[in-house]
Amino acid sequence: MQVRINSMITAKEVRVIIEDTSEQLGVISIREALSRAEELNLDLVEISANANPPVCKIMDFGKYKYREQKKAHEIKMKQKQVHLKEIKLRPVTDDHDYQIKMRSVRRFLEDGDKVKIVVQFRGREMAHQELGLNYLEKAKNDLINETVVEQLPKIDGRNAVMVVAPKKKGN
Repeated sequence: MQVRINSMITAKEVRVIIEDTSEQLGVISIREALSRAEELNLDLVEISANANPPVCKIMDFGKYKYREQKKAHEIKMKQKQVHLKEIKLRPVTDDHDYQIKMRSVRRFLEDGDKVKIVVQFRGREMAHQELGLNYLEKAKNDLINETVVEQLPKIDGRNAVMVVAPKKKGN
């Protein structure tokens, strides 16, 4: 968002507020507002350009910019990035190996990440793709209490793929 200050403000009249005292000067001409800001050694900053007339504050623009950057940084820090983790299986994966893979899936889900479960087919295994889909159905049933299936099991080239995400805390 581009903030206009001082001579960049194009309106003929503006509603002016002095930030330090919260004193409202009311609707005055732009020339008068600029001279008032200059008297106080501060800047005239356009806060709401869409208002009629636009709302401006007489303030220190450097401090204003710093506060806005700090606010944006705090918002960014509060956001949780969701990563897509991938677990690969084969149609001939042993049951014990499958359980270890499911443990990893649960750990990823606890961390708040989505998990893409892939069953890879090689050579003659392509003739038995239903085994891969059965594996994914088994995984879906094993994880039913902890996950939401975002992408149902499907065949994608030499792979059978399913994407699961953690359930929301409130559900």
